[in-house]
Amino acid sequence: MEPIIQMKGIEKHFGSVIALAGVTVDFYPGECHCLLGDNGAGKSTFIKTMSGVHKPTHGEIMFEGKPMQFDDPRDSIAAGIATVYQDLAMIPLMSVSRNFFMGNEPIKKIAGLRFFDHEHANEVTMREMRNMGINLRGPDQAVGTLSGGERQTVAIARAVHFGAKVLILDEPTSALGVRQTANVLATVDKVRKQGISVVFITHNVRHAMAVGDRFTVLNRGKTYGTAMKGEISPEELQDMMAGGQELATLEGSLGGTV
Repeated sequence: MEPIIQMKGIEKHFGSVIALAGVTVDFYPGECHCLLGDNGAGKSTFIKTMSGVHKPTHGEIMFEGKPMQFDDPRDSIAAGIATVYQDLAMIPLMSVSRNFFMGNEPIKKIAGLRFFDHEHANEVTMREMRNMGINLRGPDQAVGTLSGGERQTVAIARAVHFGAKVLILDEPTSALGVRQTANVLATVDKVRKQGISVVFITHNVRHAMAVGDRFTVLNRGKTYGTAMKGEISPEELQDMMAGGQELATLEGSLGGTV
């Protein structure tokens, strides 16, 4: 199987600040590839470069075997690269179906006038949410009344419905409780099984190990390579994220109290 996205030697500079320093990593259809790293590791810059928000200073990005040349994020969305950020880009007082179709409103014509097709939107929203394991009270339910995990699922289902080939999830479980986290991880598993490439950005090793097929650790804009599931333990991943040698040195200087 060929990778859907290949990032080769990616560097991103902001003036004298080097946010990414030669990152090379591949992403395959039907897998959940977890990108782990502590705050400041370069995760946000990485996904923004991958999704067309930033252009790399050096290096090459291949999408479906061809050089990726997106002028702005709308080009990447049209090509099938969807990013679900932590803020979810939803309007709390608006209904689930209106949020689901925001920017892609279905239209019907009556007497030559264009109207939002509520019936179609409601039907699709309820069906797609049921497919993801969420039973809404109704499509007119306000998004603000949903739990954090349910809102994440709306955003994921929306991206999948509109043709995502690559789904980038930015810390989707960071502010969720145990049950909501379990629901989101189950949704990620469903999406992966549909042949979509899931890029799961997180600093939580347990959540990554639950759904990940491959794991790449970022630390100060560099990668420590990529490991397959079963090749690396949670403890090893955590150690790499924290900078194992630095932590060992600190532990020694504090007399083993870290």
